[in-house]
Amino acid sequence: MKFRAFEFEDQTWFPRFIRDSMTDYLRFLFRTFRLYNPILPVLKDALTKSNSNHILDLCSGSGGAVEMIYENLKQTFNPEIKITLSDLFPSELTYEYLSKKTQGGISYISMPVDASSVPSELKGYRTIFSGFHHFEKEKARQVLKDAVEAKQGIAIFDGGNRNFWMVLLLIFTHPVLLFLCTPFFKPFRISRLVFTYLIPIIPICTIWDGIISILRLYSPDEMMQIAKEIDNDQYIWISGKVRNKFGMSIAYMTGYPMLGISI
Repeated sequence: MKFRAFEFEDQTWFPRFIRDSMTDYLRFLFRTFRLYNPILPVLKDALTKSNSNHILDLCSGSGGAVEMIYENLKQTFNPEIKITLSDLFPSELTYEYLSKKTQGGISYISMPVDASSVPSELKGYRTIFSGFHHFEKEKARQVLKDAVEAKQGIAIFDGGNRNFWMVLLLIFTHPVLLFLCTPFFKPFRISRLVFTYLIPIIPICTIWDGIISILRLYSPDEMMQIAKEIDNDQYIWISGKVRNKFGMSIAYMTGYPMLGISI
């Protein structure tokens, strides 16, 4: 049975400014080290086969890998690509920063969006970066089922190696990176400095959530099993794993209607 435990980021009572600072850190890591670069061919293939030029990103946090993904897709895939950020706990300050930086290429939904029950008016090829592990199996099933019922494509990418060494690496590297890099995270927040250096709540919660995330990761086979239970006839599902230059594995699964979709 997969290990389950709570993550601070998922709790409704968790202070928003702490959550936002934690997800800002993750966005900094994803962008600086290009951790999700290897998934670009997978995503481009899924977008091509589903005839999509608009991505609806779910569970966006503070944008995660999306800024890097957008820049690459715009340059090498489709200059008209658009990405809309959404989350159950939207980080509006960061979303506005990314929207201005990309001149509206990255937009956002300011209201909470549940990935398992996306409003019907929100269209686009759905993506989830580093978020699928937050869902227990039944909730994960609902996320995929909602995409299928809406006849929208969906791509899931979750980076990390589910082993002891990854946990150990996380425990030792997160405090160092947070200590060295926190002043450079954008948008700037005074609260981030206070709760990193003076009262280290952000490092403690980040390390805890990171460990739990590793233990919760779905394998490609596990994701595929859930998808096949939902639709094995009308959708094309592809799963697998790629590895980035740091040796970190990224499990992925893409799905889209056999007849494609038009956005």
